[in-house]
Amino acid sequence: MSTQLGESAVVEQIAAPFSIQISQAGRAIAASPNRTILESALAAGVDYPHGCRSGQCGACRSRLVSGHVEHLSHSEFALSASDKALGFILPCRALPRSDASVAWTEQDDGERDLAVRRLRCRVTRVEPLTHDISLIGLEPTTGRPLEYRAGQYVRVTADGLPARDYSMANAPGGSALEFHIRRIPGGAVSTQLTRALKVGDEVRVEGPHGHAYLRQRHAGPILAIGAGSGLAPMKAIVEAALARPVSSPVHLYFGARTARDLYLADHFEGLAAAHPNFHYSVVVSDEAVPGRGRGLVGDVAAARLPDLDGWKVYLAGGPAMIASAAERILERGARIEDIHADVFFTPESAGG
Repeated sequence: MSTQLGESAVVEQIAAPFSIQISQAGRAIAASPNRTILESALAAGVDYPHGCRSGQCGACRSRLVSGHVEHLSHSEFALSASDKALGFILPCRALPRSDASVAWTEQDDGERDLAVRRLRCRVTRVEPLTHDISLIGLEPTTGRPLEYRAGQYVRVTADGLPARDYSMANAPGGSALEFHIRRIPGGAVSTQLTRALKVGDEVRVEGPHGHAYLRQRHAGPILAIGAGSGLAPMKAIVEAALARPVSSPVHLYFGARTARDLYLADHFEGLAAAHPNFHYSVVVSDEAVPGRGRGLVGDVAAARLPDLDGWKVYLAGGPAMIASAAERILERGARIEDIHADVFFTPESAGG
């Protein structure tokens, strides 16, 4: 079967939709040449694994069994040239150029998928963490607590605002949900959530979503890197990892621009005091802060941990941080299948 990948930026538009066979779904879907395969699959009700939807994280990486696609721009980490040569694609950035057959990469943890649910929640906490990040606490008002994995996220909406994706910052197991929401300049949604919400207000969540979650069956060492509010899912992963009867090293690196962007240091220093296998480091990029590392967080982590073969690596933050950190981590021997990234793709033009 042909597995060629069309890279031409100019293609003849075909009015009729293509047929895309999705192996795990057991059926074919109609796909427009002007929509990505992922967009068409989700519109058709296929629960296709995905994360950032922007070609940055690699969560939707799939094999092109047959047919042709054209790739939009994406990160080398998410899909390398060698991946393409082996017949892999990113459905979130792949436009169909013929009938095709695809199969997503099976998850490596063997755990069952969790059902996506919609819950009404009550706001229980609204607290500032930094000058632009607030802690929002929620409790479901009806039904059982949300089941999720450490590192996953939900879609949050309130008062008719558009939904936005936010990661849970607390480990699974209770009814409470904790979020660290950064207020984006000019962002109507993030401003409303961080400045107008008050205790007792109603918020709706849908989830869980995301594949950059803690692999519970991995008993080896862990490296977690979070930048800005990307600390939220890393906090959940670290807390869940330390709750296991496993003594392998767990390293958390938190990257910030300036001293005023730092938060929860006391919490993680307390965890480090209680767990000898936990190591907490802070890296500041734009100014010198006494007792903290200086530079790009991925560079510092890679310099201090020169051999990452066999480690599980979890990343959360903006696209530039993810791409830079992933490159350094791969240079230190980490395997691409062991790197799980939650890309916070929140351009200011998206409205916050």
